Amino acid sequence: MVSKPKELLEELSHAGPHDVLRGNLALAGLPGVVFTPRSGLGLPAVAFGHGWLQPPGRYRGLLAHLASWGIVAAAPATQLGPLPSHRLLAADLRTALDVVTRVRLGPDAISVDRDRLGLAGHSTGGGSAVLAAASGGVRGVATFAAAQTLPSASAAAVRVTAPGLHLAADGDLVAPAGGNAESIAKAWGGPVQYRKVDKSTHLALTEGSHWSQRLLHGKPNHRTQVLVRALFTAFFLTHLTGTDKYRPLLETDVKRAGIEFSRDALPVAA
Repeated sequence: MVSKPKELLEELSHAGPHDVLRGNLALAGLPGVVFTPRSGLGLPAVAFGHGWLQPPGRYRGLLAHLASWGIVAAAPATQLGPLPSHRLLAADLRTALDVVTRVRLGPDAISVDRDRLGLAGHSTGGGSAVLAAASGGVRGVATFAAAQTLPSASAAAVRVTAPGLHLAADGDLVAPAGGNAESIAKAWGGPVQYRKVDKSTHLALTEGSHWSQRLLHGKPNHRTQVLVRALFTAFFLTHLTGTDKYRPLLETDVKRAGIEFSRDALPVAA
């Protein structure tokens, strides 16, 4: 029996069935964190790009949530200064995926399938995830409040053939949807969906307090965090594991996150 989207949203709003372990990517030569299920072979994995000035610890809840649903989640702690290189952060996201596929994760049997990889990010980390995805090799990209990068994330989006999910914050004064998440989504080369999250700001996905909030508009919002966790989890379970259970949630409007734009893929030039 197919579950209704509202039921799926409620299910994915809570932690999944797996105990979660936290590790340090620095042990493999890359500063950052990794969250994994306690065990599992051939797992999917996602590399997450942080926003401008935001340490990966501000996304701990999201990363742990993905891991509780069986998805290895890694976040590089690089390019944290006021003048980051988006290109280098994109490269570090690719490196993070390489690390989790080849390094032993945890004390028990944990392995990642290199054919089940995804990218995600917030703000300029979302734009960097798009840059990283443009070189291929991933099966899904999800962003929240994605911001343009140098080089342009919108220009890179044309070359991404993997499915994309782009969530914008309706009250975002830092990276307004029109020239950022929406522009990236409409340039996307593969199947894509763009949603706008109501009553949300640029920093809504972040957790805890941080000095950067004096510079950036917005603040953490628990309701937005829960909603994004559920939609990201549905997206990656669908596109990285092949399950269709959560597809109905991705195909319908949900409260506070209606579908603004969707397309199967850009037409291929003759």
